[in-house]
Amino acid sequence: MINKKSHESASVMLVATLALSASFLLPEDASASSKRFYRGTVSQSIVLADRMMEKGKYADAAKYYQAALKRNPRDTNANIGYGMALAKQFKIDGADDQFNKALSRDPKNPGALAGKALNMLNKLQSSSNTIRKNQENILKDAEAQAQKAIDADKQIPEAYYAMGMVYKEQGRLNEATAQLKRAVQLDPKYSDGYTGLGVIQLAQNNPAGAINNFKQSIKLNTGDWTAHYGMGQALLMQGKTDAALKELNIAQYQFPNSWPVRLALGKAFESQGNTVAAVREYQESIRIKPENPAAYLGISNVRETRGDLELSIAELRSGLELMPNNTDLLTRIGDQSLRVDKVDDAIKAFETALGVDPGNARAADGLTTAYYMKAQKETTGGYFGDNDFDNALSMIDRAVQMNPNDIRLRLAQAKLRALSGEDIDLSKVGQPTNDGERISYAQALMAQNKFTEANNELQLVLSHTNNAKQAFALADLELMIRDLDNAQAAYSKAATFPGASQRAQRGLAQVAKARETARRNLTLATDEARKGMKGSAVDTFHDAVAANPKSAPARLGLAKALEDAPKATPVQLREAAFQFRAYVALSPTMPPKEQEKFLSKAEKLDAKAGKRERRARS
Repeated sequence: MINKKSHESASVMLVATLALSASFLLPEDASASSKRFYRGTVSQSIVLADRMMEKGKYADAAKYYQAALKRNPRDTNANIGYGMALAKQFKIDGADDQFNKALSRDPKNPGALAGKALNMLNKLQSSSNTIRKNQENILKDAEAQAQKAIDADKQIPEAYYAMGMVYKEQGRLNEATAQLKRAVQLDPKYSDGYTGLGVIQLAQNNPAGAINNFKQSIKLNTGDWTAHYGMGQALLMQGKTDAALKELNIAQYQFPNSWPVRLALGKAFESQGNTVAAVREYQESIRIKPENPAAYLGISNVRETRGDLELSIAELRSGLELMPNNTDLLTRIGDQSLRVDKVDDAIKAFETALGVDPGNARAADGLTTAYYMKAQKETTGGYFGDNDFDNALSMIDRAVQMNPNDIRLRLAQAKLRALSGEDIDLSKVGQPTNDGERISYAQALMAQNKFTEANNELQLVLSHTNNAKQAFALADLELMIRDLDNAQAAYSKAATFPGASQRAQRGLAQVAKARETARRNLTLATDEARKGMKGSAVDTFHDAVAANPKSAPARLGLAKALEDAPKATPVQLREAAFQFRAYVALSPTMPPKEQEKFLSKAEKLDAKAGKRERRARS
């Protein structure tokens, strides 16, 4: 039996033997396996090292390249090969050192120039703030090095591969594809070229095309962990989780410290409902690369599914410490803050996201939803006059100016202006064309007390849900804005999907709790109003409306309490008018004469508020 020490000694002896054999010239039948950018005599050690590279055994290849360098420290070919082996292992400084040695002797060496370019891309995986801040300059330098490599020798596939991957990082996907196609045209057995094409097709949401390229790459080089990872990602996109896990586990075995592989494993386990394994992989991905927003969002998904929203927000904030301007983290914090009734925190998160990305429709929609919820608690739909609201409206107006054809932004603008008391003609905004727009449209309708039309939109969205995830997303949103009837319908539908019963029951329990809170507040407010506790009655009626904005009795009670307030301000009078109109809108069976009476009262209250405003100005 051979023990570990004996095995290691044998390895050392093998490398030494290879070093001694380095004086032999490259055999003719081995030339095809050597790099195109090698020049002059190539030692047997380099040939064997290259074969290790082709199998993805980069650490073993490095030993053979080192053996060649021990024999001849000025072997430029060995420097390049060794640098490539180190770069594949993300040993950035060591790789740079080898490429620089090669370039010091041969400044136009295409292999060394291509290697430098690829190694610069590896640097971008660093957590260093200095590197992250200089990403644009690093990419420009990498592009320059790749172009020098192409200029030095237009028959080098590695040079086109380097340029293609630089273009990919710059978001120039079509140009990247052209470069990589050129690489595989020059060498149909160049596995990295197929891997690069597959990665680009993943970015283009073409998993079928990506799989074909990854298969070709793996056929040529079974040790290419990136190809196995890409295959796993593509299979995940197709919903083939078990097959994806097989490929991802191979990639993880071949390169244990890859944060993208760990992230993909987390997504795969999450899709299977194995939340413990999912969180473990997400955390491992963060350990390897802390500036990794998708992993924080993945953990947030798991916490949210479990109902641990406060813990989820804490996880997101830990990511935000490293990436304070990440709009995905900011908008998720905003969304979840709304769900735990931390409206001011949500407003801050959405406004920060809009400050970073003024055209972010999701942040704009979230911000207006936050103000809609704030309106239910404070001055429901009547009037906002504070600086914070004016600032929010300015941000939304700016977003619309930048993206005038974005209907979600225009609906967010309409929603916010409706909350300020403006009469908005939604027909001029445009009709919604998808479910996201329909939800925004429904909220804009509710801000104008058009509850029946809003219900129609939301019921249409519910009819389009065809899995538990979609139904829960809609139900959670409706519960958040306290549209309790529609929330109940969405949770009930979610319960019909496999494996969703338990979470649906939790949602329905929350709906029931909100109804009970609204009932208690309405009872208390009515009692306070009867006892002449007018100030307290207004506050408690506001609480009742916030708990269930579609409660007609709560709207009527609030309207009367505001109307009867001692020395009612113009703001209170206008809100009373708004609440009377809301009461009518929520009472579709009310006799026409009764409707006319309340609507007339609302008109008189608006007029009275106008008179008091003019008197105050004179």
